[in-house]
Amino acid sequence: MNFGDLTLSPFLATFIFCVSCLAGYSYRRVWKTDGPRLHYWLFGLIAASGLLLLGFVPIEAP
Repeated sequence: MNFGDLTLSPFLATFIFCVSCLAGYSYRRVWKTDGPRLHYWLFGLIAASGLLLLGFVPIEAP
C-alpha cells in the first residue's frame, strides 16, 4: 500500500476539523462537570486523532 499520495480533500479536512472541535468542547464540558472517565477518553481520543490527522496529512490544493 502506497501512502505517498495520501491527501485530504478540503471538504473532508473541514469536516474533520469541525468534529475535532466539537469533541474538544465535549471533553472540556465533561472535565468541568467531573463526568465519567470513559467520556474523557472517548472525546479526548477523537479530538486528538482528528487534529493529528490534520497536522500530518496534506490537504490537496483546489
